[in-house]
Amino acid sequence: MTGDEGTHRAGGHTGWTTRLWLRVGACVSLAVLGVLGVSGAWVLDRTAEISDGLVDKKSPAVTTSFRLESAVLNQETGIRGYGLTGNPEFLEPYRQGLTDQTTHTDRLSQLLEGDEAALADLSTVRAAISRWQDRIARPIAAQPPGAPVQLAAERAAESKAAFDELRAALRDQQGRLTAERARAREDLAGVTRLRNGLFTAIAALVAVLTVLVFEGLRRGITTPLERLGTDARTVAGGDFDHPITPTGPADLRLLGAEIDLMRRRLVRELAFTEEARTRLDAQAADLQRSNTELEQFAYVASHDLQEPLRKVSSFTQLLQRRYGGQLDAKADQYIAFAVDGANRMQTLINDLLDFSRVGRLHHTHQDVDLEQVLEQTLAALSVPIEEADAHITHDPLPTLAADPTQMGMLWQNLIGNAVKFRRPDQAPRIHITAERDDHGDDDGSWRFSVTDNGIGIAPEYAETVFVIFQRLHTKDAYSGSGIGLAMCKKIVEFHGGTIHVDPDHHGGARIHFTLAPHPPEVLPPAEHTGEAAA
Repeated sequence: MTGDEGTHRAGGHTGWTTRLWLRVGACVSLAVLGVLGVSGAWVLDRTAEISDGLVDKKSPAVTTSFRLESAVLNQETGIRGYGLTGNPEFLEPYRQGLTDQTTHTDRLSQLLEGDEAALADLSTVRAAISRWQDRIARPIAAQPPGAPVQLAAERAAESKAAFDELRAALRDQQGRLTAERARAREDLAGVTRLRNGLFTAIAALVAVLTVLVFEGLRRGITTPLERLGTDARTVAGGDFDHPITPTGPADLRLLGAEIDLMRRRLVRELAFTEEARTRLDAQAADLQRSNTELEQFAYVASHDLQEPLRKVSSFTQLLQRRYGGQLDAKADQYIAFAVDGANRMQTLINDLLDFSRVGRLHHTHQDVDLEQVLEQTLAALSVPIEEADAHITHDPLPTLAADPTQMGMLWQNLIGNAVKFRRPDQAPRIHITAERDDHGDDDGSWRFSVTDNGIGIAPEYAETVFVIFQRLHTKDAYSGSGIGLAMCKKIVEFHGGTIHVDPDHHGGARIHFTLAPHPPEVLPPAEHTGEAAA
């Protein structure tokens, strides 16, 4: 039995995942709510139907029936008055009653459409009205005015009987319509009670479902996640031996098991990492000690070589001045070799000292106007520039936070190389560009380029030229120690930038380099016994 199965059986959970629990719960809830929703919709529709019938048909039908009775009474009153007096003014209520009768009977026909019993009552009323009008009202209204109508007196008894029959038909109609309206009101009240009860049940069921959902989420998801989070925080706090206990649905238990597996792997990795870190710390301490000793040795060696080298250089030059021409040609050549070697050795040692000082002695970053530094550099190189008839142009240069001494060394080496490595058949043309790089990943570094029309740098030497003491030409062709571009590389990298030769440029050399707008983190200089002594 696997660990997962053991956890499953011990916890007494099913194999359902959180998604399956949520799907089943959602389907059941939606089914119940769907049934209640359909029932509620039916009740609402029934309520609207009864209410519309009561408001739009039954109540207006009762009202119209009473208005029809009023119109008939107006006709009877007018005919009776005209029969007794012969005054034509009494015929006005009669005529108005006829108009109202037509309006109300048409309205009743529309309201009672589809109700056979009510339409039958309306037909009975119409027939009674027609009999009374044909027998009594129209004949009397047709008599000439001016004197009591004899026909009215003769048919008085018949008129009373016909009108009583008419009124009885109207009462039957009104009674039926009133009863229908009362039944509709009772139906509306019953449906309203059913609607209120149903919506109360829906509200109660929604509340119960909400409680069940929250309780299910709490037991099935929230509580297991809280336990998992508590265990994870305990492990994150440093107690890596604390086990992760999987609980809840199958997927959460699987997640807990995977996290516990990750914890056990982390414990193993941490043990290995701690052992490796201990070894690395020991190696780093040895390397730091070795680097410190190497720097001290390099400085002391180069510093202490100055004195004997000065003696060698001085005495060989003295020997050359005093005995030059007195010995044979070979002796003069040997003395010249010694003088040249001593001078080149002096230059190499000085260059090496300057190279070792970059990043150790010069690390005072301040706002440096590169325009001003360039002017100072051009003034310092004025002699070789004038001898070579060099023409130097530049774009507007920015002000950066940098070390001013190192910026001067950078310009001096780049411009000095451009002047030195010129073509014999044309004067040097040197141009310096500067632009802000606002689209890169270096937070707006400045990009510079120095372009000349000299002998250029072959693409295969694009990396070699930045290695210290690497020369592409003999000392007889071009003077120098081969340390200039190596020093430029060290200065640029010390200021958080990069430098490289453009391999696609032809007709000279083009060197690109970048400088960060703000100084990088600068470590304090190491203690050097030799420098302190100096």
